[in-house]
Amino acid sequence: MGISTLMCKQTQPVPNILSGARLNMDIFNTHRHKDKVVVVMGATGTGKSRLSIDLATRFPAEIVNSDKMQVYKGLDIVTNKITKEEQRGVPHHLLGILNPDEDFTATDFCDMASLAVGCVVSRGHLPIIVGGSNSYMEALINDEAAGANYECCFLCVDVSLPVLHSFVSERVDRMIENGMVGEVRTMFDTNNVDYSGGIRRAIGVPELDKYFRQEEYLEEGTRCRLLQEAICEIKGNTCKLASRQSEKINGLQNRKGWKLHRLDATDVFLKRGREADEAWEKLVVGPSSVIVGNFLYNVAAKAAHNVAAAAIRPAAAMGSALAAAIH
Repeated sequence: MGISTLMCKQTQPVPNILSGARLNMDIFNTHRHKDKVVVVMGATGTGKSRLSIDLATRFPAEIVNSDKMQVYKGLDIVTNKITKEEQRGVPHHLLGILNPDEDFTATDFCDMASLAVGCVVSRGHLPIIVGGSNSYMEALINDEAAGANYECCFLCVDVSLPVLHSFVSERVDRMIENGMVGEVRTMFDTNNVDYSGGIRRAIGVPELDKYFRQEEYLEEGTRCRLLQEAICEIKGNTCKLASRQSEKINGLQNRKGWKLHRLDATDVFLKRGREADEAWEKLVVGPSSVIVGNFLYNVAAKAAHNVAAAAIRPAAAMGSALAAAIH
């Protein structure tokens, strides 16, 4: 009850759109029976959270997390939770709300996500569901109530697996540098070896178990070797997860007939610095903004188009494309 009330009462300000104008989502309710929902998919490390934030600065949106590990409190480094700074004031739901040992099933997710989406819509905002737990996403989309009430636009960020594997391995190194080992140590319990439930399922926790159990009895050289073995295992399991998630997404597209708007971000990951940011804007954010703009405008009355056009700040690299898509 507490979580339900909290989500429905949440009134964090949504980032301003161009010239301080606000896009009233009610204009999209004319002549339609289903509320609009954007779903951002992709394997771990592809930039789903980044894209969701970028979209939420162009449209008045709130984000609903669908990552089964990020729903728990704690282990922010291990679970790659988006930071407050990275959220840029965009309201987030189902992020860090559960105690670490609680069970959280796909059914639980459907119930809570449906409530969150309903609350977001009630405020006239666009719900953006984002996360790597595709089984949760599938359960939600297959839910009869959700299917009857919402129309979904699916965005999928793709990165070539060899390139993505290299990136997530480098990301693990950064996580280690940022204090991942110490963070996991706070969760370590010599009497608790059950890694099948709660946040302890997260990649990075079970892999360090052997290291924590033996480190105080080992000399420095052996201890370092054992830690490196654990890190290599974390990298390997993360790469396997990325592959499984990619396969799952392909399966959903083929078996369920989901119309995925696929955005190839491989070139972004091959660049660095400003070039990478420019490629992200051109290859991912710009096309996504056009897709979402079309998704929202398709059912709007023609008279509402000009009103909304002034309220949407298009991506720098695709202003003319969005204008063409609208008109």
